[in-house]
Amino acid sequence: MSDAFTVLWTHDTCRALRKAGRVGERPPVAFSGAHSSLPAWTGARPGDEVYALHVNRREVYVVSRLRVIDMERRDCCGTAPATWEDPAHPGHGDWSMLGADGCGAQAVHVDATPVRFDLTIPGDLLASLTWRNRRGQTRGLKYVVDGRLEKAVSLQGFYRLTPEAADQLAKVVASAAP
Repeated sequence: MSDAFTVLWTHDTCRALRKAGRVGERPPVAFSGAHSSLPAWTGARPGDEVYALHVNRREVYVVSRLRVIDMERRDCCGTAPATWEDPAHPGHGDWSMLGADGCGAQAVHVDATPVRFDLTIPGDLLASLTWRNRRGQTRGLKYVVDGRLEKAVSLQGFYRLTPEAADQLAKVVASAAP
């Protein structure tokens, strides 16, 4: 059985996606890292789904659903850097805003839905989303007031959703399919 996760894409990341004209396009890759400059996609395996979220004006958006294909360096990634000055993944320059130049970045090849910024998670669903840690403990989203997110701190990171929450987010994405 596959798992589902959430990852928060920052304002800088989303601004760069818009500026590069990537809205409506499907990212072929995302990036994981061991350094705090990137989310570490620990626990994710091929077949797992990752919901890239963005918070803007206290609303939470699903920017893309990414299904993990693999976490290996491929020919599409380009030549591995010979020095620290070389780009880490020159073959994915079009999607570098997703973390290609982050410290210790590793490519995560994905099959994704198109990038969009209009798919809001309804407030009642936002209040009921839950995540579980490796020990099986669950937690909800903090700072939800009247269906709006006051602080994004509890979304920052890479977190495993409970199966129920994953089903709910899948329905949100499916209901808004183009």
